[in-house]
Amino acid sequence: MTDEKIYNVLFLCTGNSARSILAEAMLNHQGKGCFRAWSAGSYPKGEVHPLALELLEKNRLPVDGLRSKSWEEFARPGAPQLDFVFTVCDNAAGEVCPVWPGRPISAHWGIPDPAAVEGADEERRRAFFIAYRQLSNRLSTFVNLPLSNLDKLSLKSKLDEIGKTGERTETA
Repeated sequence: MTDEKIYNVLFLCTGNSARSILAEAMLNHQGKGCFRAWSAGSYPKGEVHPLALELLEKNRLPVDGLRSKSWEEFARPGAPQLDFVFTVCDNAAGEVCPVWPGRPISAHWGIPDPAAVEGADEERRRAFFIAYRQLSNRLSTFVNLPLSNLDKLSLKSKLDEIGKTGERTETA
């Protein structure tokens, strides 16, 4: 990507403890300075899920500064002007979101909630790994889009397509 612009991206999930946190950390790493990512929730849990932090650290991604926060932080005056807003959980996709500064392009990239998986630690870690892999695939496609060469309608279509890749089919 050769664009000079840094794109601001917000990932939304209801609890902002797992999927959106993973996406924030991953895009800030994969985006290589072309993207600045944040995450938030409509009803934040108030803490990042320990298995999300464990997985990020295992993959050598920075976890400093990650926190569970309300999406209201990004609707206030002085909040970053957003270019993109992605919902990563079905609940957040169905909620009425605040009005975001900058009229960002939005898309739904639903990922099953790894924090909702119950059972042995191995099963729970596997759920987080699957979510991580799905997000990684989608983010890789996203960061390689020729953003400056696409009109808003084409870009919205591509972002919607990305949200359907690997949809609920990941089992390995």
